[in-house]
Amino acid sequence: MNERNFSISYQSFKGLEELSENDKALCLKAEEALNTSYSPYSRFKVGTALQLKGGKVVLGSNQENVAYPSGLCAERVALFAIGSSDPNAVIESMAITAKTDNFVIEKPVTSCGACLQVMAEVEQKQKQEIEVLFYCINGEILKVKGIKNLLPFVFVEARLVV
Repeated sequence: MNERNFSISYQSFKGLEELSENDKALCLKAEEALNTSYSPYSRFKVGTALQLKGGKVVLGSNQENVAYPSGLCAERVALFAIGSSDPNAVIESMAITAKTDNFVIEKPVTSCGACLQVMAEVEQKQKQEIEVLFYCINGEILKVKGIKNLLPFVFVEARLVV
């Protein structure tokens, strides 16, 4: 038996004022994306902003459906939108935030496993890591470079890739 350990690397910021202007702007764009969230069942809005190489920003928000598994998270909405409209685009960074009127969100909300898997495949396809900002409105922000810091056992099967 071999015991192995993982370590992850991330940065923590107390608020927007500690971020670079570019990261701050991306977080504010993710907050803007909350306005298009369709979340009548959970009342939990999630917004994402993707920054592409060249500076273009693409927004996404969670989209729910009465048949619960039919909805889609904000991250995948944005990633699939750019994948279908500009499949050769390179995503440099993304910011994710959440809001609800039901309670105060006190810590950054992180991506689900399905979103992390899609993000990992985008990184593999574009051969470049994505920088991810998990932004708690009026609170802490976590900054992670590369999805392997979030999903160390990412599913990759080289024989399936064409």
